[in-house]
Amino acid sequence: MSVPSSESSASAASSVLVPYASYLRVYEPLAAFPEPERSHWARYARRPVAELPDAQTELRRSLAALVPVPPVPVPAEESGEAFVTAVDGTVLICPWRTRLRGWLALAELEGQALPAPLLDAMLPPVVRTRLTADHERWLAGNPDARPWIRDAAWRVPLRWFVLFTDEEREYVPRGAADARVDAGTGPVPDARGDAGEEEGEGSEGTGAVARPVPGAAPVLRYRTSMAQARRRLARALKALRESIEEGPMTEGLVDVGRWLEEFHPRALVELDYGGLVHAVGAEALAADHSAADVAEGIEALRAGDGDGAMAAYERFAERWRAVRDLQFAN
Repeated sequence: MSVPSSESSASAASSVLVPYASYLRVYEPLAAFPEPERSHWARYARRPVAELPDAQTELRRSLAALVPVPPVPVPAEESGEAFVTAVDGTVLICPWRTRLRGWLALAELEGQALPAPLLDAMLPPVVRTRLTADHERWLAGNPDARPWIRDAAWRVPLRWFVLFTDEEREYVPRGAADARVDAGTGPVPDARGDAGEEEGEGSEGTGAVARPVPGAAPVLRYRTSMAQARRRLARALKALRESIEEGPMTEGLVDVGRWLEEFHPRALVELDYGGLVHAVGAEALAADHSAADVAEGIEALRAGDGDGAMAAYERFAERWRAVRDLQFAN
């Protein structure tokens, strides 16, 4: 596999926050990547904290590419950037794969049955045709490619919450003194012979560091191990199939399950509210325990309590209906 090109972290930097999307990410240990990509990410993870980009940086760059005429929704080269974290001294990497995600977003856009004049105004047919051809040629040499990041605008899909428990919820209010930053505090080990060294076991590595961040945006996220995520999804799917007919909900879980199976068994799975924290008030964020509502509904189904399952679902739906309504507010 070729090594993605690195971009300047300040190329499209801006102080303006860009909402409003949530993200489901997978972080893999260095051992999951073949050479020379493994060495690329090992070097990348050693960069100073200030040079490691965040989700807003990634989104700003993507939006900046839509300003030219015609727009550039898919970059000419794959991104060499990633999100970096660590768990128990093991360095974990979540590549952006901006080019691949751009192609996938284009395919999704064309499948939304938008009026032709609107779609043509957003992305002229000649641009879409060229990008589709580029994607098909690329896929011929990369048939197993998949993104490490999924995103959703103005919502967090219910099926994402199935992977987590309320105990894994991490909420840091705006400007909290103990706001946590995934940041490197020491050297990240080289990618070497055995898996333990590749993953940085016993090293200083990078990790979540508590430090004052005046004026920092709020953070609401969940993190769990890949093993736990897969186990919870399987239990939820079994409960649903025993209670309701196959439909969008079960199909959505199957889709997420197939995606998770593509990754290293020691990976980390993260649900990040991302820019949605800027669309929801502090009180609503503090009270948001959506994963608990979803878990309660699934357990009610397992117990044959249809009324309890419906009550949990209605709480969840009402909370997210209020968020989605903001999309169309003046």
